[in-house]
Amino acid sequence: MMQNVEKIQPSYPLFRDDEYKDNLTRKKTYEEVYSPEKIKEVFEWTTSEEYKELNFKREALTVNPAKACQPLGAVLCALGFEKTLPYVHGSQGCVAYFRTYFNRHFREPVACVSDSMTEDAAVFGGQKNMFAGLENAKALYKPDMIAVSTTCMAEVIGDDLNAFINNAKKDGRVPQEYPTPFAHTPSFVGSHVTGWDNMFEGIARYFTLNYMEGKVVGSNGKLNVVPGFETYLGNYRVIHRMLDEMGVKHTMLCDPTEVLDTPADGQFRMYSGGTTQAEIKDAPNAINTLLLQPWQLEKTKKYVENTWHHDIPKFNIPMGLEWTDDFLMKISEVTGKPVPASLTKERGRLVDMMMDSHTWLHGKKFAIWGDPDFTLGLTKFLLELGAEPIHILSNNANKRWAKATQKVLDDSPYGKDCEVHIGKDLWHMRSLVFTKKPDFMIGNSYGKFIQRDTLFKGKEFEVPLIRIGFPIFDRHHLHRMTTMGYEGAMYMLTTIVNEIMHRLDEETRGMGTTDYNYDLVR
Repeated sequence: MMQNVEKIQPSYPLFRDDEYKDNLTRKKTYEEVYSPEKIKEVFEWTTSEEYKELNFKREALTVNPAKACQPLGAVLCALGFEKTLPYVHGSQGCVAYFRTYFNRHFREPVACVSDSMTEDAAVFGGQKNMFAGLENAKALYKPDMIAVSTTCMAEVIGDDLNAFINNAKKDGRVPQEYPTPFAHTPSFVGSHVTGWDNMFEGIARYFTLNYMEGKVVGSNGKLNVVPGFETYLGNYRVIHRMLDEMGVKHTMLCDPTEVLDTPADGQFRMYSGGTTQAEIKDAPNAINTLLLQPWQLEKTKKYVENTWHHDIPKFNIPMGLEWTDDFLMKISEVTGKPVPASLTKERGRLVDMMMDSHTWLHGKKFAIWGDPDFTLGLTKFLLELGAEPIHILSNNANKRWAKATQKVLDDSPYGKDCEVHIGKDLWHMRSLVFTKKPDFMIGNSYGKFIQRDTLFKGKEFEVPLIRIGFPIFDRHHLHRMTTMGYEGAMYMLTTIVNEIMHRLDEETRGMGTTDYNYDLVR
C-alpha cells in the first residue's frame, strides 16, 4: 500500500483505491461481520417507533451524552484569569482529553497540567503527586496563580484538595501566600457547566471570603459580569461592546478571549489577557453582578448573594430579540444609564433582518440540543422567527429548566407541538428525528452522525445539521462568532436562513426534473 510522495492523498480518496477496498473486504471476512442485508434490517428497525420506545426505557447506558465532564469546565474557567495555569489533580490521560477537546474547538494550544496520578496514588492517595505537581508547575511555567480541580480518580478515593494544598505549602513546595484556589469537580456527576460554576465559586471564595472587611457594595461604580461556560469568544466581546456603548463600567469575571484567540505574530503566549487578581478581589465592591447564564451558575449565585451581598438581577440569557431587550433594560435599571441610540439602531437592523427572512423560516421545524441556557435562548429566538422547535434536548438540565422551557413554548403559537427532554443523549435524539422528522437540527458537530444515518435511510429522510453550539470540531472559526445580543441574533439568523436556502438549492438541482423553481433570487 504505497502513497505517491508527489501527491499524498487524504483518507477518503485513498480508501477508494482497489488495493484498499480489497483489503477491507478481506478484513470483514476475517472478522465475520454480518451481511449487508442483516445490517440494513437492523438499521431499519432502529429507526422505528418500536425501537424508540425501547431506547427511551434504557437506564444503565449513555450513548453520546451531549455533555462533557466537570473538570473540562473548570479548566475553561481557570483560563479566563490572568497568568493562571489550570491544574487537574488526576491522571494524565484526563488532562490530555481536556486539552485536545479545547484544541480541536478553538484551534489554539491550551495550557493545562496534571499531577499524573497512577495506580499507587489510587491506593495510597495523591498527596505526593500534589506536592511534586505544584512545585514543578510553578517552577516550569511560572504562572501567577494555579487553579486546581479534580477528576474521577481523586474524588472516588476521597482526596482532600484543601488539606493537600495546605500541606504542600507547609512543606515549602510553594509559598504560603501563593494563590491556589481549588474546586472539587467529580466527573461522574454534573457536567462541564457544573465544573465551571464550581471553579468560579472556588476562585471567588479564595480571594474574597476572608477579605470582606471594608468592602462596600457599589463603591467601585462597576458591574460584574459572570459569563459561565461560554465558548463563543464573540459573546465576551459583544457584551463588552454593548456595556461600553451604554457607558457602563464593568468587569468581566473570567475572560479567556485573548489566550484562546492569540495572533500569529511570531510570539508565543502561554498566558494572555484574562481577569486580574485585583479585579476579582474588588468584585464585592461592584454595584451588582450579572449572571449571563443563570441556569448553570447556581453555586456562584448563592455565593455572590450570601457573601458579596449583591441582589442579582433576574433575566434570561441575552439571546434573540426580546431577551436582549430585557438584558439591556435591566442594566439601564440597575445603573441608571439609558440605552444609547447605537444599540436602538442595531436592534432595528435585527428586526429588519427578521422581516426579510420570515417567509423562509416560518413553519420550519427544528430539533435542537445543547447546554440549558443556550438551548433555552435558542428556543426563544426560533419562536420569535416563527420557526417551530419540535424536539428540545438538554442532557445536563433539570426539571425546573424543563418547566421554564415549556412555559416559553406555551407562550408562543409555534411551540405547541414541541417535546422537551432532559437527561437524554444524542442516541435518543436520533430516535426522535426518525420518528418525528424535523426539517433541520441545530447542535454541535456530533449531530453529523445523526444526519448521516438519516441520509442512509434515503434522501427524503435526511435531516441537515446546522452547527451552532459546542463543540464544533469539523468547521473552522465558528468559535469566534457570537450568539448573544442583537449581533449574535443576526449571526444565528444568517446562519439558519442560509442553511435553509442551501437545502432548497440541493433539492432543486435536477436537470429538467426538480429545477423548475431554481430561482436566482430568493
